[in-house]
Amino acid sequence: MKQISFIHAADLHLDSPMVGLKHLPANILSRVRESTFTALGKLTAAAIDNNVDFVILAGDLYDGEDRSLRAQSRFRNEMKKLSQKGIPVYVIHGNHDHLNGSWVHLDMPSNVHFFSSDVEMKIFHTKRGEKVHLYGFSYLQRHILDKRIDDYQKQEHADFHIGILHGNEGGGTDHDNYAPFTIKDLHEKEFDYWALGHIHKRTILSETPPIIYPGNLQGRNKKEVGVKGCYCITLNELEAKKEFVATSDVVWEEVTVHAASAQSFQEIFQLCQITIERYRKAGIGTLLTMNLKNVQLDDFQEKRVLDTDLLELLVDYENDEESFVWIVNLSLEDNQQLDRKNLMKEADFFSELFATIDDFQNPEAALSPLYEHQMGRKYLKSLTEGEQKELLKKAEKLLIGLLYQ
Repeated sequence: MKQISFIHAADLHLDSPMVGLKHLPANILSRVRESTFTALGKLTAAAIDNNVDFVILAGDLYDGEDRSLRAQSRFRNEMKKLSQKGIPVYVIHGNHDHLNGSWVHLDMPSNVHFFSSDVEMKIFHTKRGEKVHLYGFSYLQRHILDKRIDDYQKQEHADFHIGILHGNEGGGTDHDNYAPFTIKDLHEKEFDYWALGHIHKRTILSETPPIIYPGNLQGRNKKEVGVKGCYCITLNELEAKKEFVATSDVVWEEVTVHAASAQSFQEIFQLCQITIERYRKAGIGTLLTMNLKNVQLDDFQEKRVLDTDLLELLVDYENDEESFVWIVNLSLEDNQQLDRKNLMKEADFFSELFATIDDFQNPEAALSPLYEHQMGRKYLKSLTEGEQKELLKKAEKLLIGLLYQ
């Protein structure tokens, strides 16, 4: 029976800047910034260990159109490892690393085959004699909003036909609707496999034929939660076997801790510690957003140290752990309002302070000094209204903590 095997990956975003993490300890920050390259190394190792016939990279190898020399050099080194094992790589460029970008070019090994801006077909012959047709195109510019699926035309006389497409399934709202298609469109092409890219969440749109988003190789922010990776596919005339290969070196997670049963700061602290251990993964770092809900402490002093001391205690010693769990955000539901009531009883100053804060009904107006700053504009332009309100709440808590110091 004719059979092929390959790695399907997408959205590597090599050398992603990991914006907003400068507050992390230096060694953890360095590991986070290195994580996209570590993930690529795990992909390469999986391809070699599984002795696959070829590798497919379905767009967005690089994080930006300027594609850094560091990213290109690291990519080239990994491709050389595959070349030494006789494993070819088939690559399309997506909206982030489109062909019209400006960059200093580094040549790639001869085993790396790039698709042009027009849909084209490349032929691959396995060592056993199977013939594979691979179809795809690279983005010429960042915005490809027209349907390109109609340009994929099946050419006969091959054992397997594989489509490679960086785009969005029609009707999706979480991502820009680039190179839109429907599942029906892909079925009508009668290909044996569709290797998709662009959506960072691992998704199987169809089993027969397999139409798959492998997700990105490495999560880059709190919205990209969970273990990331690629698929090792074994395809024959009867079925497709799919094995997920984890490549994340750092994983983003979010958890809600219900603290209604806790009667003291110590008990809340222990609840959080137990939660942290539940998310610890051997050999992998975890960046954890923790939402602490239903806090019901009567002692005002204990409630206050939740804001000022809890986070520091929870991350103590994590800096030295290979399998660290670092809390990047700790939110305390309703604790702020309880603090307000008690603080306003202490002094009229706090009543005036909170009244001033509440006058800023429009988060964007309150944050205007940041938006007017040259560096602020660079990083804050993408904040949603919800994120702006969250930032104001954090600012209030920080201010209260500093006043008590």
